[in-house]
Order: sequence, then C-alpha cells, then structure tokens
Amino acid sequence: MKKKSVLSAFSTLLAAGMLLTAGITHAAGNGHFEFGLWGDMPYAKSGDGPKIPALIDNINAVPALAFSVYDGDTKDGSSVCDDATIGSNAIAMFNQLRAPLIYVPGDNEWTDCHRKNNGGYNALERLNFIRLNLFNSASSFGQQTMTLEHQGALSSAYSENTRWTYKGIVFAGLNVPGSNNNKVNIDACLSSKSVRTQADCDADNIEYADRNAHNLAWLHQSFDLARSSGASGLMVVTQGDPWFDLPETETVNERTDPAFNGYNDFLQALLDESNAFTGQVVLVHGDTHFFKVDKPLVDQAHLVKNFTRVETFGSPNVHWVKVTVDPANSNVFSFEPMLVPGN
Repeated sequence: MKKKSVLSAFSTLLAAGMLLTAGITHAAGNGHFEFGLWGDMPYAKSGDGPKIPALIDNINAVPALAFSVYDGDTKDGSSVCDDATIGSNAIAMFNQLRAPLIYVPGDNEWTDCHRKNNGGYNALERLNFIRLNLFNSASSFGQQTMTLEHQGALSSAYSENTRWTYKGIVFAGLNVPGSNNNKVNIDACLSSKSVRTQADCDADNIEYADRNAHNLAWLHQSFDLARSSGASGLMVVTQGDPWFDLPETETVNERTDPAFNGYNDFLQALLDESNAFTGQVVLVHGDTHFFKVDKPLVDQAHLVKNFTRVETFGSPNVHWVKVTVDPANSNVFSFEPMLVPGN
C-alpha cells in the first residue's frame, strides 16, 4: 500500500472515533502481538447477563489474540457474594475464552461483601475464599492456558498477585481493589447498611497494611525484571481506580481526599518506578466504568511522558479493549475500543 493510502486509511479510522492509540502504529516488529482487557461485568442490577455471550464471542473472534486480562468485579456491589457468584460462576465465564484469561480481583468480590445487600460476609473470609478457589493453580483460566508466576503460594496469601512475560513485555496483576484499597479510615467503619464491627475494620486495616507492603514489593520486582530483561514496556493491572487528580475538577484535588488515601503508596511507587524506567508503562484499572486512555501523572506541569492510564469499559457498557503491542512503535502499546454489536 502506498504511503498516501496508509495515511488516508488511518485518518478515516481516527475521524470515525474507532481507533484510540498512544501513538501512530508503525510496521510490526518481532514482538508484535494483541491481547484484550475487560472487567466490571456482568452486573445483575444492569441486566448484563444476556450481553456476556456476545462479548465472549466477540473476543473469541480475534484469532491472533494472545490472552485477555479481566480487571475485577465479576458482580455488582449490590448483589450477594455467595460462593457460586464469586467462584464457580466466574470461573465458568472465564473458561469460555479460547485464549488464556488472567483474573485480577475487584472490590465487589471481597472488600464490599460486608454490606447487608451483599449477604453480610466478612471481607477477609471472602478474600481467602477467592485465593483458595481461583488461585489454586499456576495456570491462567481459559480453554488455552498460560503459566503465571504468583507472589504467594497457591491458594494462600498473595497468590492473587501474578506476573508473566510475553514477547519481551512484562505484565503484573496486583490486588489493589476499589473502596480505598480496603483501607478503612476513622469514622468510615460503621453503617446501618453494613454488618461489620469496629473489630472487623481494625482487621481490615491490618490486612491493608500487609497487602500494601506485598503489592509494593511485587511492583518493584516487576520493574526490576523489566529493566534487567531490557523490556520495552511494562503493564500493571489492578481493579481499583486510584483517583488521579482530574483536570476538570480545577478546585478539587482528589489525591488529597482521605477517601482515596489507600492508593497513595502505590501511586508514589508507580511514579518513582516510571521515572526510573526507559520503556513505556501502562496502568490498567476498572472500577469507575468509563473507557479512558490518558496520561494523568502527575499533573499538567509535571507530565510523566512514558506513563499511560487505561480504564476499561464496565457495566452497563459490556465491551472490551484490544491492545496491540509493537516494539517498532515508540509508544509500544496501542488501544482500540471494541464495541460489541447489540450490546
């Protein structure tokens, strides 16, 4: 194809709003591949169930897809956290994917299960259930599987923190969920909508501190691996929206709101490591359900050029994001919203 035709085709796609990238994609290099991102679905309160088969068919229709990553919330925050919903039902959905599926837990599967409309479970018991039943194998989900590295012993604490390398790109899944990363601030514990006690919240904060330390260690080790292996890119996947300061809220800095201080250490480590890394860094998360590709670190006056945030679709928008990795592209990663017909 002539250069003029290539530029014309790209302009047409961009004008149609069908292609969002971190930069123009050049010819594929040796490490060229595609994978998918999705999460925050199905939600019963939004009636997402009937849309899931079309979504899975749409993902499965991409023959060259290397794998997909599900960034948490297999149920909504108002439905019961029973064993089937967060366990066998989720596994059955994941295993409908032809390519390997990597799961990162969300707050609706454990952090928020203390709510009465969630069944009034103990959050830490639900986390242990997830570890025991969804992280009891070194392999991913999916009809084809891939072997993952786990931070903790299988079925045990921190087994949900995963890592894998694919064609020179390092990936890390971290249990950093919504609801302030399970950090419970003073006066935020007791509620008429919850069954948890102050003792439960104290235990949650002990859990947060320990998991936060493990998360930071896993993050640092992942960057060390990316540097030592000469990786051109590193992707970190979590569920929780860490609430970057948004430019449209000119008089409010979300980063200083105590409701989001459970992410401060994680974001600082991500900032420091991104500044010390010569490749491209991508943070993927769900939680707030608006598809975004932007560069929110740190602010307009202190742009971290090699850092990109991707927020995936979420209920009621049952769609997914296709990512293309191309080492010949200076931005390494390109992101395309995949809107499922009928959804």
